[in-house]
Amino acid sequence: MANRREFLITTAAAGAGLGLGGVPVARGLPGGSTQGAGDVSPAGPPVAKAPRALRILMLGGTGFLGPAEVEYAKARGHTVTLFNRGRTNADLFPGVEKLVGDRAEPDLDALKGRRWDVVMDTSASIATWVRDTADVLRDSGRYLFVSSLSAHTDNSILGQDEDGPVFTHEDYLEAVASNAGRGAAYGPNKAEAERIVHDTFGDRGLVVRPGLIVGPRDNSDRFTYWPVRVDRGGEVLAPGDGTDMAQIVDVRDLGIFLVHLVEQEASGTYNAVGPSSPMSLPEMLYGVRAVTSSDVSFTWVDADFLREHDVGSWIEMPVWVYPSHETRGFMDWDCSKAIAAGLTFRPLADTARDTLTWWKERGDDAPPLRTGLAPEKEAAILAAWKAR
Repeated sequence: MANRREFLITTAAAGAGLGLGGVPVARGLPGGSTQGAGDVSPAGPPVAKAPRALRILMLGGTGFLGPAEVEYAKARGHTVTLFNRGRTNADLFPGVEKLVGDRAEPDLDALKGRRWDVVMDTSASIATWVRDTADVLRDSGRYLFVSSLSAHTDNSILGQDEDGPVFTHEDYLEAVASNAGRGAAYGPNKAEAERIVHDTFGDRGLVVRPGLIVGPRDNSDRFTYWPVRVDRGGEVLAPGDGTDMAQIVDVRDLGIFLVHLVEQEASGTYNAVGPSSPMSLPEMLYGVRAVTSSDVSFTWVDADFLREHDVGSWIEMPVWVYPSHETRGFMDWDCSKAIAAGLTFRPLADTARDTLTWWKERGDDAPPLRTGLAPEKEAAILAAWKAR
């Protein structure tokens, strides 16, 4: 990382899903199944019905996070309506009302004249999308916007909570005026969208800032690389000196939490990342190792050595960034407010095992991993590290 701007652009692009847009979550699964989302699969434990059934409008709903929300909301007895372009996993949820439109146009005619108890916005990375839908839906009950920790401007603060500094309205205007790329403009857009929600809906507005969302059906591979690589076995290159922190949240836990918040008529802003107690990168990797029977060893390679060999953090080395004063708090966000409000975390082993199982079930049709070191590069760096 040459400077703070490069760090922000890289991590913001990762937060935006590596520029993938709508990620197909069910490729390779028979019939586009979302079995297991929100722990409501036939083999999972029964889900209790909510005390009050809600009419929920889901903006998006068929990408990665959306299906976890929809499945859990349905299991709780809520009535869900989807609004999207009808292009990504359109075969999901055949019994759910589907409205077609395009927020980028904007084409919001299908929403006009209607009201829902709750609007759950999981698909907006552009502030104007939120402005337009909030204007049409301002008479609905509650508006939940899924933002991002990338809305924060300072990644050096250890244990930063929801009140930490975020991009300002002026930052947003500057990003728009300069025609900044998707990565550079991602944080300012998310922060501006948060202000729109709070200004439009007041105490009916709700903002959740996830960190790195992981789990089965995440085709961005921002965590998937590690279970797949560890399962392959052999000597695994691990970045840093073993003191760096790691934070992730399983998509199913996040989906449950979002539904729980709207059921509780919550308002305000929440950081949503886990686990509940600090986790180091070695703890994460050895936790992943515990779900495989492969013969594996980890070799920790110094950050300076990785930089000298042009290894990109976050993309080539997922769930890790080069340590510096500017990034020391990047994996140390305070999530105590969300935990107090009901955010829970399944064991890391469950996330790793389910992610690996999903990956293997896709078979030969699975595309190459989008993140992580290529095997040849990993071997070359390990050899150079030993010969230094």
